[in-house]
Amino acid sequence: MAQWTILLIFSYGVLHGQEIQPPSYKECCQDGRDWARGGQDCILPLISSSQTCRIVQEQCCAAAVANRLCENGIKMARVQGACERPFFQGDPWETKISKMCCDCCTLGLMLASRGSNCELQGMLLGRQCAHTAQTCCGKNTTEEAKPKAEGTLRPVSNVTAKPIEDSNTCKHSNCSQLCLGNGTCACRDGYRLQRDGVRCEDVNECLTENHNCVYGQVCINTEGSFRCQRETGCGTGYELTNNNNCQDIDECALRTHNCGRDFLCTNTAGSFRCHPKERCGDGYIQDAVGNCIDINECLANTTPCPLGQTCVNTVGSFTCRRNTVTCGRGYHQSEDGTRCEDVDECRTGTVCVGHGCVNLLGSYRCECRIGFIFNSVTRTCDDINECRHYPGRLCAHKCENTEGSYICSCTTGFKLSQDGRNCEDVNECDANPCSQECANVYGSYQCYCRRGYQLSDVDGMTCEDIDECALPTGGHVCSYRCSNAPGSFYCTCPTMGYTLASNGRTCQDIDECAAGTHTCSASETCFNIQGGFRCLSFTCPANFREAARGRC
Repeated sequence: MAQWTILLIFSYGVLHGQEIQPPSYKECCQDGRDWARGGQDCILPLISSSQTCRIVQEQCCAAAVANRLCENGIKMARVQGACERPFFQGDPWETKISKMCCDCCTLGLMLASRGSNCELQGMLLGRQCAHTAQTCCGKNTTEEAKPKAEGTLRPVSNVTAKPIEDSNTCKHSNCSQLCLGNGTCACRDGYRLQRDGVRCEDVNECLTENHNCVYGQVCINTEGSFRCQRETGCGTGYELTNNNNCQDIDECALRTHNCGRDFLCTNTAGSFRCHPKERCGDGYIQDAVGNCIDINECLANTTPCPLGQTCVNTVGSFTCRRNTVTCGRGYHQSEDGTRCEDVDECRTGTVCVGHGCVNLLGSYRCECRIGFIFNSVTRTCDDINECRHYPGRLCAHKCENTEGSYICSCTTGFKLSQDGRNCEDVNECDANPCSQECANVYGSYQCYCRRGYQLSDVDGMTCEDIDECALPTGGHVCSYRCSNAPGSFYCTCPTMGYTLASNGRTCQDIDECAAGTHTCSASETCFNIQGGFRCLSFTCPANFREAARGRC
């Protein structure tokens, strides 16, 4: 009975993990902060099954992310004095936090510059905004000197008093900028004297509103000055100069135009023009492509021929012919000019190109090939869009119109059959897309894993090993210790006093006394216990003798 009691107590301690010490709340919080410091989202892997530890992890991570974003906004307010959304990078919710802290810090800096109280009495600001404003109001906001950006410049100095030339009071002065004599220091424009009366600090003109930026411009503070930057661009064909003016871009000089080899580029305001290099002779004019085409002088000129004569256009010129018979469309005058003859349009070769042509009196008709139809208005052969005329009847999946015909295609997971119209399922499993088992389905495929593995949530094709020991029931599969293996697991027992049972999970006590593996002497009696044995010395009381081993 004592042996079973010891076994039950041992099993209870193993199954309930009494030997594993849960992490402290400080460790849970530090894990969340480390996760945020690495630039990760606060979707954390749990380091403990404790619900409280999970809450501490998430909240510490979220607080670290919010502090980092808020510090970016405070830095922007102190350095540039501008809090526009485009200055911040990240998702909308990230830029919202940075801009809020930037605005609140700007409020604190303005209060400090005016000598107002930093307690923000009477202002019902949010907790984070109020804390940020008080921090920026109460601290020295002077940043270290940064490279000077081009912008709105100020005079070098507005100090009218000059040190006396005969005086040596400034010879050993420690003034950071200007010395006025008698131990008095001064600063250049854009700076103000600090309380020590020696050093000069930059004045943020954007916060004190001592700038000349107009509507549509953003004030950006610089060391000793400021600059005005446009909120919007200049538009296509222009660029913003250093003095905030929009200047035309000379595409011809920069070779950013698209004029061809036979054209000359001429710059215009906000754009450019392409002019042909070749010049056409009399009777010709250049088209937009640069080709020389004939000028119809009969149409271009009001009265090219004398009264009583008809203008006839020729290539590069025109002729005047005496009026005889006026012919309608599709007819022309005979050589003697006495009658009208039918024009055989089919002989000119300029109509029904690629199709059959039938001449008619005063007209013609095109015999169109298969896949085309004759347009009686334009008198040309137009392509028939078979996919639109016969929707769903030509192709099983997708239909694409071509010149005079059509092409069928299939959606993903299918291939075009030999008839060029129907679609057959593609057996994707032939290409072995899965790491273990693959099952083809209509239009797609499905990956499966063998026992002891699970399908990856990332690609849906790779089989990942299941750690049975880490599952919620992993502590119950083995009576002592569970070790994971690829696709399975195995149980182990203590090195002394136990052996693994035939079921592969239970640890069975070794009876050293029965097996003869004990170390008891001949005068001692071996007594088996759970996980070991004991050697007992047996002696008879006075007036008794040992009749048999272990008996008096």
